[in-house]
Amino acid sequence: MKGYDELFALRGAAYDRAMHAFPDARRQEFLQAVERMTLGSGMVVADVPAGGGYLRAYLPPGCEWWPHEPCASFTAHGAVSTSLQDGHFLPLPWEAGSVDAAFSIAGVHHFDDKRPLFAELHRVVKPGGALLLSDVAAGSAVAGFLDGYVGSYNSTGHEGHYLGEDTLQELISTGWQVELSEVVAFPWIFPDIAAMAEFCRGLFDIQGSTPAETADAIQQQLGICSSRHGIEMQWSLMTIRARRL
Repeated sequence: MKGYDELFALRGAAYDRAMHAFPDARRQEFLQAVERMTLGSGMVVADVPAGGGYLRAYLPPGCEWWPHEPCASFTAHGAVSTSLQDGHFLPLPWEAGSVDAAFSIAGVHHFDDKRPLFAELHRVVKPGGALLLSDVAAGSAVAGFLDGYVGSYNSTGHEGHYLGEDTLQELISTGWQVELSEVVAFPWIFPDIAAMAEFCRGLFDIQGSTPAETADAIQQQLGICSSRHGIEMQWSLMTIRARRL
């Protein structure tokens, strides 16, 4: 199974195009993460991996955003600094104790062993600072959808290493104190079903399956409902807040 660097060297551009085409689709995902941290003006906030820089729009005014994204398929689009070397995820490019808060959203399920990343984040976060980790929960409907339908039809396959009780132990073993751990449900929101299918086909680089089949798989495996906001596609992540003592 390919790791993060290899996967998104291949399909990061398609992922980024989908995010720019529907920039508000995952709004609730980023908000639920930011709402579980205490952030303020002047704080240095690390974003690892940063992808195309999507978290930045949801940070409070005055935060200093430090992105780390090694894949040029994202950084070539200009959303994230291109000064980082392509293909080198670790070590993180910051001094020890230089970061007030760190986020890692929807990227670490591509890491078989997350402990090196957790240890590096512990190194760069100041004593008293926090890490907010939000990613797919093991055994969830989202995990089944990704490893099932997405894995069958995207360009790279999909076999995630999802969050669970072992993740909490890995954080503890690398020096973190876990303060919060919960599975948070929220929708991805679209104007219509066609837009939902288009977004997911781009985000996951779906090939060899029709848009109608994509929409049907989402309906059957995740659930869809209509609201005053549009079409709501049901999603969830396990969200963990950990403190550096």
